[in-house]
Amino acid sequence: MAVPTALELQIQTLPDNPGVYQYFDSEGKILYVGKAKNLKKRVASYFNKVHDNAKTNLLVRKIHEIRHIVVATEADALLLENNLIKKLQPRYNVLLKDDKSYPWICIKREPFPRVFPTRKMIKDGSDYYGPYTNFKVVQAILEMIKELYPLRTCSLDLKPANIKSGKFKVCLEYHIGNCKGPCEGMESEQHYLEQVAAIREILKGNFKDSLRDFKKKMHDFATAMHFEEAQKMKEKIEALENYQARSTIINPKISNIDVFSIVSDESMAFVNFLQIAHGAIVRSHTLELKKKLDESDEELLLLAVIELRERFHLTSKEIVVPFMLDLGDKIKVTVPQLGDKKQILELSQRNAKYQRLEQLKQIQIVDPERHTNRIMAQMQKDLRLSVEPRHIECFDNSNIQGTHPVSACVVFKDGKPSKKDYRHFNVKTVEGPNDFATMEEVVYRRYKRLLDEHQPLPQLIIIDGGKGQLSAALKSLEELNLRGKIAIIGIAKRLEELFYPGDSIPLYLDKKSETLKVIQHLRNEAHRFGITFHRDKRSKSALQSSMETIPGIGEKTMQALLKYFKSVKRLKIASESEISNVIGPSKAKKIYEFYKENQN
Repeated sequence: MAVPTALELQIQTLPDNPGVYQYFDSEGKILYVGKAKNLKKRVASYFNKVHDNAKTNLLVRKIHEIRHIVVATEADALLLENNLIKKLQPRYNVLLKDDKSYPWICIKREPFPRVFPTRKMIKDGSDYYGPYTNFKVVQAILEMIKELYPLRTCSLDLKPANIKSGKFKVCLEYHIGNCKGPCEGMESEQHYLEQVAAIREILKGNFKDSLRDFKKKMHDFATAMHFEEAQKMKEKIEALENYQARSTIINPKISNIDVFSIVSDESMAFVNFLQIAHGAIVRSHTLELKKKLDESDEELLLLAVIELRERFHLTSKEIVVPFMLDLGDKIKVTVPQLGDKKQILELSQRNAKYQRLEQLKQIQIVDPERHTNRIMAQMQKDLRLSVEPRHIECFDNSNIQGTHPVSACVVFKDGKPSKKDYRHFNVKTVEGPNDFATMEEVVYRRYKRLLDEHQPLPQLIIIDGGKGQLSAALKSLEELNLRGKIAIIGIAKRLEELFYPGDSIPLYLDKKSETLKVIQHLRNEAHRFGITFHRDKRSKSALQSSMETIPGIGEKTMQALLKYFKSVKRLKIASESEISNVIGPSKAKKIYEFYKENQN
């Protein structure tokens, strides 16, 4: 791709330093923001080749001006890129689709601090914990805290002078045991702040200190024979342990790490994040990213890690990811192979997959055309095709010990069966059980007819079988001058191996991939359709053979019986009156008596 002179000059003068680059169109509108370890090399890479992705090519054609900002390190470039994308919202950058206000738990900076949920952060010195991705989680945590520590819920100004003057009176919350009445001086501020300190630790995921204190108090009350108070302490311990049990899923020694994983397709990516503190998952969130260009998983995950750490104010020194990322020297990046960290990473990956599957189901219901387009694009990529396989045909042979050889061709359009286009083939030129020759015959007959009738050809042919059947089908395509014009692959049953012409090494798709599921559906449909036809043919042959031995029964009678009873087995067990209803009493008596005499 030729580089315009003005842009060429800009690229030549770019520094070899880390930084952020910005692309603008001819009207001065921002198109794209990116970060680079080496600005000159990264920007030049956009212009020195034709890109596989059409959107990238379109972006390059629109670039009129390049601006850049040099920073000290690549980590600084990451942060700056993230801030600029959020501020400028360039058209071709990844779209963060869930930018909304999340709930926090606030410990208010005031005498006798209140603990309450909020969606607004006010910079008044108060402490905020979160944000949480679900308000139900916030409510559950606050309910648990309320069971453990009776705190005030009123908004009174509890300055020492106000309490001393007797300005306030206790409310209903005091009388039902939810508050200890600090407004009338019935609870000291020191005792109250000790409870708040314990709540802070719980919100950080540290349950150990609170559990130890409650167990000590329970033991002391029981020793003093204050059993009602001991029972209350026991209930608090159970509430705290139950909450901890719901959160703890890994080794308690693993503390203060963040776990990130990614699942992506042609248009979307889902990044799951788990925050681990004191052996517990204290936060989980899945970020949805809409691709604008052909971004790699590495680029998307890097963007998501920076975004999530900033959004949730994460300060952990270690992150766990599925592949190595460069986040600078201050953050330890771990790619686990075994052990507890590997298990928690797999849990994160499952969460990302579930989120993607849920999204795909919603798209399939709300926008089936978009769902189909996505499947077709994914199949094109997975199977390395030049075009989307909108029209696919699959062939399967059926014979038992060489008898009644038949073939079936099933047709899928836009990833769904098109049953009106299914075809059966009675094999004409092959004697005995020869799958290769049978495949060669039916493929030739199928596409010779399509060519003669000027019918549309498929974009993909699938042969149910391995290299031998694939080679046989290729002979027919060559004879029809279609080789290279239609993509063709073979699928071997045992290991779901995909074979390509001229390639001895098979392709293995992920067992859960949608592409493989479509191929398996095609293969199973072809097998079902072929087997059904083969059984019908065997039944008709058996019926005809049987009829020929019955004196006085001609061809028209045979056809009528075949149409009604479908098989010899059903005819043999039919009553004389049932047969009589089809062909009349005289012939029915002959047939009924024949089978009665020849019963095994």
